[in-house]
Parts: sequence; C-alpha cells; structure tokens
Amino acid sequence: MYQPLADKIRPKTLDDVVGQRHLLGKTGLLRRVIESGTIPNMIFYGPSGVGKTTVASIIAKQTERKLYHLNATTAGIADIKAIIDELDTFLAPNGALVYLDEIQYFNKKQQQSLLEFIETGKMTLIASTTENPYFYVYNAILSRSTVFEFKPIEAADMQRAVERAFSLAIGDKGMSVEDGVAAYIAQAVGGDVRKALGAVELLVLGAGADGVTLADAEQAAQRSNMRYDRDGDSHYDILSALQKSIRGSDPDAALHYLARLLEAGDMISAARRMLVIASEDIGLAYPQCAAIVKALVDSAFQLGLPEARIPLAEAVILMATAPKSNSAAAAIDAAMADVRAGRTGDIPAHIKDAHYGGASKLGRGLTYQYPHAFPNHWVRQQYLPDEIKNTHYYDYGPNKTEQAARAYWARVKGEE
Repeated sequence: MYQPLADKIRPKTLDDVVGQRHLLGKTGLLRRVIESGTIPNMIFYGPSGVGKTTVASIIAKQTERKLYHLNATTAGIADIKAIIDELDTFLAPNGALVYLDEIQYFNKKQQQSLLEFIETGKMTLIASTTENPYFYVYNAILSRSTVFEFKPIEAADMQRAVERAFSLAIGDKGMSVEDGVAAYIAQAVGGDVRKALGAVELLVLGAGADGVTLADAEQAAQRSNMRYDRDGDSHYDILSALQKSIRGSDPDAALHYLARLLEAGDMISAARRMLVIASEDIGLAYPQCAAIVKALVDSAFQLGLPEARIPLAEAVILMATAPKSNSAAAAIDAAMADVRAGRTGDIPAHIKDAHYGGASKLGRGLTYQYPHAFPNHWVRQQYLPDEIKNTHYYDYGPNKTEQAARAYWARVKGEE
C-alpha cells in the first residue's frame, strides 16, 4: 500500500522533531511538561506543517494514552461523546488524549460543550489552530488550557529535513540530486515541513534522466512560500508590520511587506492601510503627504498590477522617509475618550447656531466675536463647554511644521 513520504519520515521522539526548539529544546517548557508525564489541556497555535500533529502523537505515545484525532471541520460533539463512552473500557485504560484539529471551526456552543468532558480529567484535550486562539477560541476553553505557539521552521533546520527526506525517498535507486536543490526547497516552502516533503516526493517521482534538478525544484516549489489569508492572522500581521516599518522610518522593511501584500494580490488592503498611515503617522509633520499618497493610490488603481507596484512603492518610500507626527491621532483619541466618558457639557450659547428667527430670544450668538474682524484673524473667547473649558487635547509635535505653527500662534496670542 502506498505510504506518503511525510508518514514514513514522521518523527517518533521529541529529538526527531524539526525546529520548535523554543518549545522542545532541552530547556523548552513544552518538553519539560511532556517529560513530567502529567499532560494538561493545551492549545497548539501555529501555521500548518510545523509539527503540531506530530508532537501530539509523540505525547500520546510517551504517556501511553490512546490518541483520538478529530478535525473540527467534520467532527461534532457526538464524536467526543463516543470517545467518552470508551474511557472506562479496555480500549482506553489510561484515559484519552483527544487531538482536535482546527478548533476554530467549532462554534461557541460546541466549544463550551467540551468543558464537561475535559473537566472530569478522563479526557485531555490538545486543540490545534492556525488562527490566533485569543480571537477564535472561547475564554472558557482558554482559561483551562495552556497555549503553545509553534513557529515556521527555519531554513537551516528545514534543509536538514529535506536532505534526510531525499535520502529516504531515493533509497537505492542511485538517483542524483543537483547541488542547491535541498537549500532551495528549504527556503521556498515558507517553514512548512509538509510542503517540503511533498515537494521532495514529487521531484523523486518525476525525476528524469538527469535526476532531480534545480529547475524542477523551482517549478515544484514556486510561490509555496507565501503564507497569506485575507481573513487570517497573516493578513493583519503583514499590514501591522507594514505600518510599523513606515512609522519606524525603515523604507527597506516597508517595501518588503508591501511586496508580500502585492505578491498575494492584495493591493486593496495595502492601499487602505497607506491612506491611514499618511494621517496617523506622518500627519501634521508633513500634511501634504496625505494628498500625495491619495494621488499615488488613485494612480495605482487606474494602472492595476503589475504597474501599480511603482506608485505604491513611491508612497511607501515617501512615508517611510518623511518626518513623523502622531499629534493629530493622539488629539482626536483624547477628545473621543472624553465624549465616550460623558465629559461634554452644553455648548456655549455664544457659538450656538443663530441663523434662525428667535435665536436672539434664546440668547444664541449674542456675545459671539467674529475672529476675522480682529487683527491676525483671532480674538480670545471660550469655545469649549464650561464643564471642560480648560481641557487640552492637542500638543504640537516637535517637527518643523508644527513648531512653526506653535511659534506663530504664540506670537499672535501674546504667549511668547
């Protein structure tokens, strides 16, 4: 019977697992927990193909528990109940270790139903998810579980696994593997061991007279290093990294994250985030930046990809190298915090609308002073409600533009 290479090469011990040294190294917390023999309920969080299922299998073997593997896309509570019915039989004398893959596909009621089973202690739950558990797993499960984050496999670790896989797949066939193939696959699969092993198996099965060539490897692994889901964590992680790179004035990093978005075909998210950044992070230090970025974004949408990459790159570089100020964002956030907290008060009568008959009888606008009728178009008068009349929201940023404005108004208001 055909057995996939991934199954043939699956690690049997923690020392055989590729990567995850932060969890499974000699001092890793997860390793110490496993070796203690007492396994708590756990959530394995991380991308696919990085060893979550493998580690669960090793845990079951080391603790001599029967492993039940369920997938939340097809399983339901009835499947959990069926497992519970076996617990007091000879089929599971040491209790059950239930590995529930993709727990995020269980709805709230299904997740809550798990509680009655895991709290008895007869069933230990290891749930896995590729999505952030703090967004997709309900608090009742989270509070009873320990979250362990599995990370993409680094290229150096991946290459060793790929070389071992080639050795196993080729066996005694005498097939050659061109220099650079293993290194290329290790880099191209984006930290996914399953993809790497799939690529190795495909290349060995399809090898020609020249054996496994680098050209074949490039074709087999093309674009497989892109981890991206417009509704998943990677989408928001890349957007966050783009904004923080621009905010941190690193044009190279900003271009890298823009490239990842564009390679995934997500120009819309990139453009929307850039419009936000222009006002949030560059802001009043370079107020014309927002208009320039808007023009570049409009140009990108008129052009479409691949040409759109050029104006979008221009916008990213402009913002990354521009002076920065978040004074406007901080000011409006402070004002909105007051409004949400109910710190408002009645609008002063002299600046209420007075453009209707009878307004003067209500005292509207009677003492209002028209700033344009005064020198420098300014006159001192109260605009905030009495309850918060001395509240201060906006602080001038230390950049040239805002400091020039601060100096101007200090002169006008006689505050120098």
